[in-house]
Amino acid sequence: MTIQRVRILIGVVVLVAIGVGVWWWIAAGRESTDDAQVDAHITPIASRVGGTVLHVPVEPNQEVEAGAVLVEIDKRDYEVALERARAELADAEAVAVAAKASVPITSTTASSNVTTARGGVEQADASYLEAQQAVEVARTRLSTAQAREREAAANATKASRDVERLNPLLAKDEIAQQQFDAAVAAAAANKAATESAQAQVKEAELGIRVAESRLAQAGVGRQQASAGLKTAQTAPEQVTASRARADAADAKVRQNKAMVKQAELNLEYTTVKAPIKGIVSRKSVETGQVIQPGQPLMTIIPLDRVWVTANFKETQLANMRPGQRVKIEVDAYDGREFSGKVESLAAATGSRFSLLPPDNATGNYVKVVQRVPVRILLDEGQDPEQLLRPGMSVVPTVYTRE
Repeated sequence: MTIQRVRILIGVVVLVAIGVGVWWWIAAGRESTDDAQVDAHITPIASRVGGTVLHVPVEPNQEVEAGAVLVEIDKRDYEVALERARAELADAEAVAVAAKASVPITSTTASSNVTTARGGVEQADASYLEAQQAVEVARTRLSTAQAREREAAANATKASRDVERLNPLLAKDEIAQQQFDAAVAAAAANKAATESAQAQVKEAELGIRVAESRLAQAGVGRQQASAGLKTAQTAPEQVTASRARADAADAKVRQNKAMVKQAELNLEYTTVKAPIKGIVSRKSVETGQVIQPGQPLMTIIPLDRVWVTANFKETQLANMRPGQRVKIEVDAYDGREFSGKVESLAAATGSRFSLLPPDNATGNYVKVVQRVPVRILLDEGQDPEQLLRPGMSVVPTVYTRE
């Protein structure tokens, strides 16, 4: 009997040892924490333009589809701005067309001006040369007239003296009256020739003044023609300036097109639409309210894409890897279980992302076990009713050994 009891006791001990070993094996391959909650993308909705709210067709906790209208803002001011931008664009396009058309006109005109100016310079040079020759001719005539004047004056003086010498001889009847009359006539003729030569000298002097005046006018014309040629030779600069004005007009057109596009966008922004499908939350806008650009209006939470953020202790991460199976118990539904997989481990502990991260280099050091956020994704089809809400407490269990 005693031997039988010993055998039974040995069997019980063996069974207990086996059970403890199995339990240890199973427990050693699991990591669990109650510091975990459901997370989701929380999309804030804000206005991109300001104005008066005309209509808010959604209510809090209402499910909306992507593209659904959330808020309508008075668009009249933006319609006026769009019309003004379009008018400015039309004006800029007209200016650009005129500027482009002026480029070939300026080029042709400038080339023609150069040709005309060169012809004017050649003509002015010819006129100046002709005036110089006229001055030389006039001076030559003056020299000739002066020589003739001196010759006529000499002849007149000789004839006058001959009359004076013959007059006493005539009184003594030593010469014939005819000879004396001939001497008087010769004196008169020489006097007339002298007066004619003097008139020719004055005429020649007047001719010089006229020729010199024409030479001065030709010089002025020559200078003006040269200045005109210099101005005309700026044709490349004029063409460049015309092209620059055309380019500036094109840039103005592009600028006004951008303004029209911005005005169209602003008009489009007066209707605030849902970027994604989800549940409306934290609605803070009402009809008649005047809102500003960037002002928060509401948030949208897509419940079809939730995950679990579990803050495991750093001592629990030795064997934890992405892809491991996870069992998730949700407190809100009496511990209802969901299945999922580890997606990733955070790049730093949670304390590093706090507002005031700890600095162990100051003060007394006390070792504190840190926690690392682990992201867990639910398996497909786990929450078709969308029961999980961001912030719900859960207890995930990661199977690190399978």
